[in-house]
Amino acid sequence: MNTVTPIATDTSLDVMKALLGRQRASFLRDGPPGIETRIDRIDRVIALLVDHKDAIAAALSEDFGSRSVEASLLLDVFTCVGSLKYAKAHLAEWLKPEQHEALFPDAVAEVVYQPKGVVGILSPWNFPYQLALAPLAGILAAGNRAMIKPSEVTPASAALMADLIASAFDETEIAVVQGGPATGTAFTSLAFDHLIFTGGTAIAHHVMRAAAENLTPLTLELGGKSPVIIGRSADLADAARRVMTVKTLNAGQICLAPDHVYVPEESVEAFAAHAVAAVGAMYPALKENPDYTSMVNARHHARIVEINPAAENFSQQSAHRMPPNLILDPTEEMRVLQEEIFGPVLPVLPYRDIADVIDRIKAKPRPLALYYFSQDQQEEARVLDNTTSGGVTVNDCMSHVTAEGLPFGGVGHSGMGAYHGKFGFLAFSHPRAVYHQSRMVEAEYMMRPPYGEGMRGFLAAAICK
Repeated sequence: MNTVTPIATDTSLDVMKALLGRQRASFLRDGPPGIETRIDRIDRVIALLVDHKDAIAAALSEDFGSRSVEASLLLDVFTCVGSLKYAKAHLAEWLKPEQHEALFPDAVAEVVYQPKGVVGILSPWNFPYQLALAPLAGILAAGNRAMIKPSEVTPASAALMADLIASAFDETEIAVVQGGPATGTAFTSLAFDHLIFTGGTAIAHHVMRAAAENLTPLTLELGGKSPVIIGRSADLADAARRVMTVKTLNAGQICLAPDHVYVPEESVEAFAAHAVAAVGAMYPALKENPDYTSMVNARHHARIVEINPAAENFSQQSAHRMPPNLILDPTEEMRVLQEEIFGPVLPVLPYRDIADVIDRIKAKPRPLALYYFSQDQQEEARVLDNTTSGGVTVNDCMSHVTAEGLPFGGVGHSGMGAYHGKFGFLAFSHPRAVYHQSRMVEAEYMMRPPYGEGMRGFLAAAICK
């Protein structure tokens, strides 16, 4: 069973306001950091992850009750290090001013990217390090300071993170504040220069309202019900294996996990058989398999049981594991088709015509991801052209998020804004327009009255089709 780690005492609003004030004062005093300082800060985060990877994996295992070292190193350490290294490698390129066309040939119009100041990170429990520290790649590359509020659901990971950050950074550079929901609510009310929240859509409404009081810019990374479409030309066994690989990763506790899958009606039974075989190959003796992650705690385990009462009972085991479960031909009123599942349950929906699938996807809130399996390029274009999602992976699941140069973000109910790679640098930067005026006489006199024939002739020639 999960060991109980006491949640750190809630950090008060006044303490957080004072910390934010110190970070902002330090930022304003020092000005935008040079590239050397930005790289040094990125390197220090990388060093924390690399040097303390075993402690991080141990804390994650304590929080989840059962999470393999390999899964934690892959999902929470490797991913962060990759994001940070990518930002470091491309930072000099990103910092170059962008040149743009000006009205006069000797004028200079450019965009210079400035740091915003202090960025707040409100991170979730499913990937405690990845979703708290990977955003630092863009935040630090852009030259900002950061305050992090990790989830209280994974207290051992949060406490370790606070200790590690404090050991490598002055609190005016990066700081971690701990506490429960009251601290999280207070955190969102702070006057950050930008706030990134990763979590559920229901909580996002409250985060957005709180941020609006300070006109704080937001990046919201939410979730939703990401669909999978299996086309008739797909390799069914390959598709089932790839879907179940990601559906069972972290026991489905991933915002990008396949939420439900559309399968041609004549292939439902074959898909189910391939899915069962794929899980058996990955996780033999599933109940006590060390590679299979448990539900993070009893409350989340009970939530999945509640929305899927037919789930196999794994109560007689050492952690809150829940076996993968397929629901064949579910009805629309079932909760598994109404709520984000966030667990190892996969509804399988039969279809006759791809047009019906497209219509069903369009009728629902836009998902964080869409996954399409097929060898039919015309059908692929039809699906992609007629649906909207945060991202798409074709012939696999979740792979688009591994390409660091692509934006990661949702649309509508699945989020707003994007980060990763240069998109993270841009999200946490202020694009400042800088214009050096021409020395031509016309540049000075163009807008100055009295207007005469020269201006009228210019306007007549310029305003045309």
